[in-house]
Amino acid sequence: MNQTSDYYNKHAQNFFENTYQVEMQSLYTPFLRYLPEHASILDLGCGSGRDSLAFKNFGHQVYAIDYSEELVEKACQLTGLPVQLGSFYDLSEQAKYDGIWACASLLHCERDKLSDVLQRILDALKSNGVCYMSFKYGNQDREKDGRSFTDLNEQQSDELLNGFDGVLLLQQWITTDKRPDRNEEWLNILIKKR
Repeated sequence: MNQTSDYYNKHAQNFFENTYQVEMQSLYTPFLRYLPEHASILDLGCGSGRDSLAFKNFGHQVYAIDYSEELVEKACQLTGLPVQLGSFYDLSEQAKYDGIWACASLLHCERDKLSDVLQRILDALKSNGVCYMSFKYGNQDREKDGRSFTDLNEQQSDELLNGFDGVLLLQQWITTDKRPDRNEEWLNILIKKR
């Protein structure tokens, strides 16, 4: 993961500029539908802080972490939130959040650690809490431009989720990248803690 965080530290400005204004409402809507007013939301791997700012503006109590020092700084500036430096591997809260938003972050989780990280997410969610995750669509583990990626398809998603008793799959769908210069497909997964 250090190699990946090094990439984001070195390319933080470019990454920020390419992502912080991307329109994401069509992905927010399914997630927010399941949350109460003034929900506590963890933006897990917040990147530029774009989504944290949106949730804050919707009136939610937002917590945000990222593993890149440079992106933490940029997200703090954009959102006015006390964004924390941290990794999804170290998530340790218990029953704290109504929702966890892991947009394009868990795709950097090593495949053999996905179950552990998902368990940490479930532990951090309140009962009936929801989690949104997105992965680049595919079935490979790969490196690109100095970053490690774990791609996921529907079968791999099902296998991952079937390892947990207390998980209800609410929705799973494929979208095309929201950035204007991209046409990659993404697997979106929305789950509920029972």
